[in-house]
Amino acid sequence: MAAARRVVIKVGSAQLIDPASLAPREDRFEALADDIARLRQAGQDVVLVSSAAVALGRPRLGLKPGQTLALEEKQAAAAAGQALLIQHWDRAFARHGFPAAQALVSPSDIESRPRWLNARNTLETLIKLGAVPVINENDTVATEELRFGDNDRLAARTAQLVSAQLLIILSDVDGLYDRDPREPGASHIADITAITAEIEALAGPARSEGAGTGGMASKIAAGRIATAAGCDMIICRGDHPYPLHAIANGARASWIHAHGNPESARRAWILGSLARDGALVLDEGAAAAINKGRSLLPAGVVEVQGRFERGAAVRLVTQSGHKLAVGVVGYDDHEARQIAGRQSDEIAGILGYRRGAALVHASDLVPDLKHGTPG
Repeated sequence: MAAARRVVIKVGSAQLIDPASLAPREDRFEALADDIARLRQAGQDVVLVSSAAVALGRPRLGLKPGQTLALEEKQAAAAAGQALLIQHWDRAFARHGFPAAQALVSPSDIESRPRWLNARNTLETLIKLGAVPVINENDTVATEELRFGDNDRLAARTAQLVSAQLLIILSDVDGLYDRDPREPGASHIADITAITAEIEALAGPARSEGAGTGGMASKIAAGRIATAAGCDMIICRGDHPYPLHAIANGARASWIHAHGNPESARRAWILGSLARDGALVLDEGAAAAINKGRSLLPAGVVEVQGRFERGAAVRLVTQSGHKLAVGVVGYDDHEARQIAGRQSDEIAGILGYRRGAALVHASDLVPDLKHGTPG
């Protein structure tokens, strides 16, 4: 846990809301804020995925505890409760001198490559500026057909988005068991090295009850997403006085181990998972910079080939056609053509805006080892 440079924490409604009255539990907000402050003091980045908007919005709109909500009622409750949720987090964080920053996302924000890049860049900037991003699903525009469905999956996709090394799911149980933990003789499973069909069967069906939704099945599904992105995941109880401190001190939990790390997972994804829709032809100086692991600036581009959108994977090639690397491009093809061969400080004057100094940032470049790299 201490080795993770970036941590995503998911906290559910059941940990933040009194189930009978639906009143917020200020002590839980403050305790988790104290835990997050300790991680930040240790130099770790933290992103928080927080449920409870719908639960907080119910009483404001006269919707009774336990009342089954139609989709439009749930969306209305989310709209009414989201402002309260971010206020609670902001007050809790203010005691430690850092702000909460609300970010609402929907599946389309994750599936669309340009919107993925926008979301990632925004979250990276918030972290750089010292805020704790507080993520929730944008329930007011979601539909039953197009939504994450629960914040366990949203947390896993968030961990993927920000290249986190660790995802912590705070739950009402301390992990996975070989049967219902209420049954006599149930055995806790502390380490999960792979999510197999047997592990999925142990998780059982998803639930939809009480203040939260999901259950262990959604957590295991989240684990599959997170570990595929090179991110370890912990499932643990969220009702300890200080749950993250409890984990660090050996509280019982289930660890789902990733193979590789976020960087290796992202490199494999860039090389193999995206269509290579175009190419950028580089001069000798830019080619040498790429071979040294540097970003590709527009000044080094002599030709733009093909059609592509921002966020697409493109080939980087020399003027003789030698394949150097694959990279995620930061500009559309028509924008790239306008700024090719120009200095970075000219971009805003040419386009009327600037998305960054580089056409392809160094962190989004992977050498095309299949074809070898010269030099």
